[in-house]
Amino acid sequence: MSDFDSGDSSVDVNGDGVADDVIVEQHTDGTETMIVDTDHDGVADMVMVDTDGDGVANEVFYDTDGDGRLDTEVVDSNGDGTADTVYADRNGDGHVDLVGRDTDGDGNVDQVVADQNYDGTADTYAVDSNGDGTLDQVGVDRDENGSIDAVATDTDGDGTLDTVHYSDGVSDPDDPTLNPFAR
Repeated sequence: MSDFDSGDSSVDVNGDGVADDVIVEQHTDGTETMIVDTDHDGVADMVMVDTDGDGVANEVFYDTDGDGRLDTEVVDSNGDGTADTVYADRNGDGHVDLVGRDTDGDGNVDQVVADQNYDGTADTYAVDSNGDGTLDQVGVDRDENGSIDAVATDTDGDGTLDTVHYSDGVSDPDDPTLNPFAR
């Protein structure tokens, strides 16, 4: 993960051409934590953690919105050097409200689960059901009762959701709740 001894250093970690403030903590068990301040404000913008001592970060935490809080976690749980799960707190309340997973190990997100209204309960999911790298099925709990009641599917494989099934029999293909990435 680093070529530094424990302590403070400056190196361009994010590739923008400007040296970033870096603190490296090497532990006796071989694990390592690298704290990076890319904007030199004294607050961590990124924290990389090597939990198994192999020199590759297994967890990376980011402050994606610049508010001083680490709100996104990227996890490499199997140690292959690629992210397989992403956790995000999009509204800054300290609770995860978006999870993305690479379930088949191909490097593409295959499953997204979101809490669109930030009430603590997942109400939207999206999946890549055929492994082609495109999220081709979206389910939504429109009435917030804990059950998915609308599912949109890309039935012809063109990348566009074109069939909507509702559990209540109502059909509205322009339903904005079928967008799992809307804020």
